[in-house]
Amino acid sequence: MKLMNSTSDSSYIGLFRDTWRWSDGSSFSFRHWNKNFNDQIINSGQCAMTKFDGEGRWTNVSCDNKKPFICYDDKLILIKEAMNWEDALYYCRGHHHDLVTITNMDDQRWIQEKVKNASTGYVWMGLRYTCTLDFWFWVSDEVVRYKNWALDGQMDDCDMSGAMETGGEHQWFKKDDDVKLNFICSKN
Repeated sequence: MKLMNSTSDSSYIGLFRDTWRWSDGSSFSFRHWNKNFNDQIINSGQCAMTKFDGEGRWTNVSCDNKKPFICYDDKLILIKEAMNWEDALYYCRGHHHDLVTITNMDDQRWIQEKVKNASTGYVWMGLRYTCTLDFWFWVSDEVVRYKNWALDGQMDDCDMSGAMETGGEHQWFKKDDDVKLNFICSKN
């Protein structure tokens, strides 16, 4: 997240009124309105902003008001085409950057939100097992420190790669490389 023009004590957050939705078109269920929020203002042209007062509560104002704004760069893309692991890897490398790498809980949470829209029960990640060296590795060359394996999800077999479940706890499971799944690409 990057704050643009941070000389103000409040900023637009991308939520606007027309049956409240985010600027990317998605709906929302999390609410953090201030105590004086007036949901009775039913005309469109209302935008949400947050106050940098320690609580970060939201308020609604006319979208015509000039305010700074918060931008985020989503560096991930869910590919809803089902491919085997190797084809998914080559697709990501040819069209974006690489299959996704998860190095911490923040990455995990962000990707969990993306995979909820998948059309397969699991999605490929850039996690691979090498029989020769007997360990799991990220194809981005990151060391596998953070882990979210299901209890029975990580068995060390040849021709296996890591996939995240798209529901439930979004845990990681080993899957045969030939299984066709959606996948997550990183953009850089």
